[in-house]
Amino acid sequence: MNADEERMKKLLQQALPPVGGDPETAPDLWPAMLRRLDTGQPESVSGWVWFDGALLVGLVGAVAVFPTAIPVLLYYL
Repeated sequence: MNADEERMKKLLQQALPPVGGDPETAPDLWPAMLRRLDTGQPESVSGWVWFDGALLVGLVGAVAVFPTAIPVLLYYL
């Protein structure tokens, strides 16, 4: 490597320190992942969310405004 590459490497290492320090001492995430999978359902998903409701309201509104679109919607279901 030439001097410019060495300098750039040194600057990048100073600007972006390693995350978590030494990978040998970092905690193992696999047991936590197994516990989360054993619960059966992800933590962030619990039934309906606001986006599902918004899609349902939009669908009902579209059917109310364009009732001739009902066969098209049923075709794609």
